Amino acid sequence: MSSNIFHIVGARPNFMKLAPLYKNLVWKENIKQKIIHTGQHYDAMMSDIFFQQLEIPTPDYNLGVGSGTHTQQTANAMLALEQCLLNDKPELVVVYGDVNSTLAATLVCVKMGIRVAHVEAGLRSYDRQMPEEINRVLTDSVADVLLTPSEDANQNLLKEGISADKIFLVGNIMIDSLCLALKLIEEKLEYTKKAQEILQKIDCQKFILSTVHRPSNVDTPSALKRLFEVFKEIAQTYYLILPLHPRTQKQLQEHSILDKIPEKMLIVAPLSYFDFICLQKNAFCILTDSGGIQEESTFLQIPCLTLRKNTERPITIEKGSNTLIGDDYELLFAKISEIEQGKYKKAFPIPLWDGKAAERIGQLIPHFLKK
Repeated sequence: MSSNIFHIVGARPNFMKLAPLYKNLVWKENIKQKIIHTGQHYDAMMSDIFFQQLEIPTPDYNLGVGSGTHTQQTANAMLALEQCLLNDKPELVVVYGDVNSTLAATLVCVKMGIRVAHVEAGLRSYDRQMPEEINRVLTDSVADVLLTPSEDANQNLLKEGISADKIFLVGNIMIDSLCLALKLIEEKLEYTKKAQEILQKIDCQKFILSTVHRPSNVDTPSALKRLFEVFKEIAQTYYLILPLHPRTQKQLQEHSILDKIPEKMLIVAPLSYFDFICLQKNAFCILTDSGGIQEESTFLQIPCLTLRKNTERPITIEKGSNTLIGDDYELLFAKISEIEQGKYKKAFPIPLWDGKAAERIGQLIPHFLKK
């Protein structure tokens, strides 16, 4: 008798975590998989192309939740997911990361008596102003199986009183997709056509790669304006490549901040996963407020300067190539100078960040299904 497993995803980071596990479970006997895409990210470059390039099947359901406030998005996802799960009740639902779709799916499953496994459990920034932090804490508090990327995540869960028999250290599944991407980048140049065009445009000169989308950086006009003044100053010396998140682009347009862009500041549309990895592995350093990029840069041993005051991935600071900058732009320029002079810290390998997390999860899932 086959067991049904549903994977519920909604945003760009989820897709990279889904791909290696879905592929691993394809080879498991008596397991049938379905993918539900809530549609939280609905822009083609933020969603569709990831399924194509990561060779994930077209979702069995696309719920088209779209944008809205955090409450609206979570509520709409819950209502749509309930109807979907009523039609075909699975034995196990796998949720990923910390987006609104993750929390929505977990709450619906708990109410319906469906078991939930959370991939990337236990990460904590201890900043309750971040919507993602609320999603993480609530998801982990009620999920049945918690699959963690690093030992610090295990300790976070134990401190919260979660039973140790729910917690499984499996490693960082994002690194699985990154390892695959690095291989395909070498084999299929067509996957990085846009990145190659950018590198040719700057004649392969030293460049800084940046992404910003967090509310603390882009939702307040004064903070966003100050940040882009810093970007313009950086672009006096280095090429600065900035793929614009739709949220950031909207704020920049509304507040007329994109005036007099320096020649070396290249603002581009959102990139495919493979294009971005291609640029990331060739970058002089990275400026970001993304969680996943902190992890990828550590694996790639590229200096990462994080434009946040906290991180749910402290291991990337303790062992990796990451430094928290917040809005201390004097520190930012000091760290860029350190990197230029070869004095910046070196990254060390992190246990179980080895491209085999999906394999470890795949070995555990049949045991979860038996329970």
